Amino acid sequence: MPYVIADDLPDAPAGQRFRALLERPQILRMPGAHLGIAALLARRAGFEALYMSGAAMSAAMGLPDLGMITVDDVAWHIRQVARASGLPALVDGDTGYGEALNVMHMVRSFEEAGAGAVHLEDQLLPKKCGHLNDKKLADARDMAAKVAAARKARRHLYLIARTDAAASEGIDGAVARAKLYLEAGADAIFPEALTNAEMFREFARRMPGVKLLANMTEFGRTPFFTAEEFEAMGYAMVIWPVSHLRVAAKAMEELYDAINRDGGTQNMLSRMQTRAELYDTIGYHEYEALDSTLVRTVVPQGMPDQKG
Repeated sequence: MPYVIADDLPDAPAGQRFRALLERPQILRMPGAHLGIAALLARRAGFEALYMSGAAMSAAMGLPDLGMITVDDVAWHIRQVARASGLPALVDGDTGYGEALNVMHMVRSFEEAGAGAVHLEDQLLPKKCGHLNDKKLADARDMAAKVAAARKARRHLYLIARTDAAASEGIDGAVARAKLYLEAGADAIFPEALTNAEMFREFARRMPGVKLLANMTEFGRTPFFTAEEFEAMGYAMVIWPVSHLRVAAKAMEELYDAINRDGGTQNMLSRMQTRAELYDTIGYHEYEALDSTLVRTVVPQGMPDQKG
């Protein structure tokens, strides 16, 4: 599906397609995919929506997840993911990059870049990963004002309000904030860093009829649950935000160690996509076929014999 062919492009905006996926009874599973090739691989695996983590985008740029990246940085990632896969993506909007006008600018920028949904969080800058200590919460009314601003700016973007209050204000505080954010115009709620099944169930019990998002990040405060387990606890969406980056970064680390140790990549070939597999993933020949001036590329099979 080369994105340059207009007939292959989705007719409905990404936000409408995201909302339609949530109207189905089963939980919506969204793996992290902040790069075009990751989006292609996730689509091939059968996923229908993606998640774009601020932590993953920051780390890919060599930066910590402390609210340092910009709207334009994120929009660049959104464009390639939307273009490559055609799938609607939920995008991490951090704290909205400022106050009401900044939030509105973010919403317009993300929507124009092709995002399907965004979530805003109720932290103060410098924000931190929701599973770390000493998060500073914004006043709930200030966060509600940001949600209302986002609602006013969006045309179709699905709007999720994230609350990090459970760690410091307990379930009561998180629920109270969530209700305020819903009144301000949020479509769904993301309770971050819940620490056990009972907390997940209790939050869902106190939010009847509300679409809820669960975060299944590794090495955080939430124990491992499957998508089916989250669904049984009352959640409509689940993300695995940084899993793809963790796996890729570990593989790159091992590759560089191997080159340094072995003098080359000869012992890592079994860990690599072949050239043919890579070209198949990115649709190389499909694009090539669109330009009659290009001669179809012959892909080398395997490695040449060792020099004598």
